[in-house]
Amino acid sequence: MRGRWSLLALAIVTEVTGTLALRGAQDHSWLYAVTAVGYVVSFFALVRLLQSGLALGVVYGIWSALGVAATAALSTVLFGEAFTGLMVMGLVLIVGGVALVEAGSHPAAEDAS
Repeated sequence: MRGRWSLLALAIVTEVTGTLALRGAQDHSWLYAVTAVGYVVSFFALVRLLQSGLALGVVYGIWSALGVAATAALSTVLFGEAFTGLMVMGLVLIVGGVALVEAGSHPAAEDAS
């Protein structure tokens, strides 16, 4: 299980890196290569997670929610973009919703056994 969480962390970090590089590529075109590599590695990690038996809704939910949160926070630091209280509330709702989906997936898995 520990390896799965490491793969999920890799998928999130590389997707966020690719997305931030995409924004940075507006000024430095070589960052398009970082974007491409980041997305390819991220999707490869997601495929491996799904092959390991993790549920799609859980994997995609965690990946997308944490990716959105990290991208919003880091784009503020790196590019001076807005990060308002309303955005924070939205991110809390997204992460909370994913936590509920993940928690709800366990009874479904137990019922299927």
